[in-house]
Amino acid sequence: METDYDLAIIGAGINGAGIARDAALRGLSVVVFDKSDASAGTSAASSRLIHGGLRYLEYGEIPLVYESLHERRTLQHIAPHLVRPLRITIPIYQGAKRGPLLIRLGMLAYDALSWSKRLPRHDMLSRDELLAEVPGLKHEGLRGGARYSDAQVAFVERLVLENLLAARSNGASIRTWHRVSGFDIGDRQIRKIRWQHEAGGASGECSAKVVVNAAGPWVDAVLATGGQPVQALIGGTKGSHIIVSAFAGAPADAFYVEAAADGRPVFILPWNGLFLIGTTDIRFTASPDEVHASASEVDYLLDETNRIFPAAGLTRASIHYTYAGVRPLPRKKRGPESAITRKHIILQNQDLATNLVSVIGGKLTTYRSLAEQTVDRVAAILGRDLPDCRTREARLPGGGSIDTAEISVTALSQLSPNGVTRLLSLYGSRAADLALLAANDDELAVTLDKDRTVLAAEVVFAIREEFARCLVDIVYRRIMVGLAADQGRSLYESIASLAAREFTWDAGKKAQELKMLNAFSDARRSWPASA
Repeated sequence: METDYDLAIIGAGINGAGIARDAALRGLSVVVFDKSDASAGTSAASSRLIHGGLRYLEYGEIPLVYESLHERRTLQHIAPHLVRPLRITIPIYQGAKRGPLLIRLGMLAYDALSWSKRLPRHDMLSRDELLAEVPGLKHEGLRGGARYSDAQVAFVERLVLENLLAARSNGASIRTWHRVSGFDIGDRQIRKIRWQHEAGGASGECSAKVVVNAAGPWVDAVLATGGQPVQALIGGTKGSHIIVSAFAGAPADAFYVEAAADGRPVFILPWNGLFLIGTTDIRFTASPDEVHASASEVDYLLDETNRIFPAAGLTRASIHYTYAGVRPLPRKKRGPESAITRKHIILQNQDLATNLVSVIGGKLTTYRSLAEQTVDRVAAILGRDLPDCRTREARLPGGGSIDTAEISVTALSQLSPNGVTRLLSLYGSRAADLALLAANDDELAVTLDKDRTVLAAEVVFAIREEFARCLVDIVYRRIMVGLAADQGRSLYESIASLAAREFTWDAGKKAQELKMLNAFSDARRSWPASA
């Protein structure tokens, strides 16, 4: 590792990854630290929507909605293989907080704020029209509905990864599984950053002219390593989701419903061949490392889905797995959780060190513009005139032409047509590099599953090209089989054998990795009574 950088970024979630990409493209020397893997925290615990935030209009956050809608279009351009259009329907019932007039006004505002979009404009549907399209919807009290366009990123983990890959290709050093253990501060400047490798136990230090704390809900924990009293910045709220199979009466499109229990919006989203249902919004004061979906949250999401789709009959036994995360929102002691702003704050921590910047809040959709603003702030601290930001136009590594990749992947006769589609949707144009790896090694050209969709080469590719360091990294945040209904469990042994060969693990290390992978998967299939 080098020892001197222009910029050190703490946190390899979507914000840290986006900042690293922007800074590296503008010529800064960059190092990224994360105590875990890329996208191992809040980013992967989102609802996986690239959206304007229709409900933010209620709180007057019109600039945020405008920014989000235009960033949605940008992300569709730079990552077309990952960000796909999504049609969302809002059913309107008698007695709801949001009636037809309010919904209609919201739809008109949404369309007006995204005047340059490529997606269809909204439609208002009568009761009969809506029931004709979605007969499984609750009939009683239905007044009609609205349908509008947004976008979905099925695998946020891959979006984060591609930002880091772009940063690395422009000279950034990506150090996942490296915890920042402390700062040496003198004359209100961070002089040294101390780090420790979480797996190997190695430690060291480096210097950086500017440090950006993009640790999400761990922002305050990072500041505390400076050894000085600091004011708490984060007032996180927990969001939980459940994953189920298609159910009786399930819709073809996404649904956005008003919960009867508390009026909060709940999404019921077709996703990854399953349904993703969420989210909750509960103040959370424990360590973000301990976040889990609780039994009460699980029941809340089941109840609301069964209410809107009465034939669904979903129970706890219907759930394949859950996931939860902590939103790194600005600290606010009073008021409803939903009213806490989702606007990001880029704060220079003058009370601790003048070359330290903390990122608070932010939406998945606006990560790119947040990164641009952060790098502009870094440039001001450095006193340097940097080149203009290029991330609005420059495509992510897999966002190039898909045609060549499709030819290369289709030539792998071992893959089924669904396997070809899967690889292109995960890797985009980079699937050509994956196909080349498989073509040059017969042992990597085999498929691992009965449907012939998962290629052995993906495991080695994740290790060699995508800095995966353990089985959980590979299964859940690279090849994405961990997000299947069975969490990819039938493939664990094959994946572990391929990883063991690549990493030269002995039998004991392989067994330990499998144990940790199974424990990670098991934790998503259980939920505590509270919290």
